[in-house]
Amino acid sequence: MSYFRELPDLEYQSPFADRNSSENYVRAKNLFRRVKLRDDLKNIFTLFNKYQIPEGARPDTVAEEVYGKADYDWVVLMTAGIINVRDEWPLSNKDLYTYAEEVYGNDLNAIHHYETTEVKDSKGRLILPAGKIVDSNFTIPKPNDNLATLNPVTGISNYVYETRKNTAKRSIYLIRTEYLQQYLNDMKKIMYYEKSSQYVNKKLIRTENTRITMP
Repeated sequence: MSYFRELPDLEYQSPFADRNSSENYVRAKNLFRRVKLRDDLKNIFTLFNKYQIPEGARPDTVAEEVYGKADYDWVVLMTAGIINVRDEWPLSNKDLYTYAEEVYGNDLNAIHHYETTEVKDSKGRLILPAGKIVDSNFTIPKPNDNLATLNPVTGISNYVYETRKNTAKRSIYLIRTEYLQQYLNDMKKIMYYEKSSQYVNKKLIRTENTRITMP
């Protein structure tokens, strides 16, 4: 089941000069007819499994692995909430390095920002968590010593920053296989047109032909 094959059609007046009648129409897929996963379903974790996208995998290869059919790549993207594949799908390690070089050039290993490192007191209690973005000169009082300070800061390079972002994209949620058929059935029904002045049938509408209707 291909996503674009399931898109309903629309007919619009022919713009071509070689048309032989004012009633000629052009039929095309209605790309404006889009569906997305309901927001409330995203919080029902029993419907989804967490999935880690492997190195170098594509939506179609993930669909083949999870659902047994590469054509379900759109299910992978839709249930993962991915709209722009280029920006939201993780790059391979090789492509990531190439991308980072293009963006940062000679500053690939320069500092992008500074983060805190974890600090605990002598009893193992957490004083400062790691990963908080701070200035390079950030300090805190040294645990158990009011006269001293610590600079619990580490620099994060541009390449490490991009690597982290890319790694975060690998963790997605996919609809569980036992709910796949119901999902496909529901998606088909959503694609059907409702009765209107443009309605021809549940899979086709026809836009106004101004050559006929305009005086």
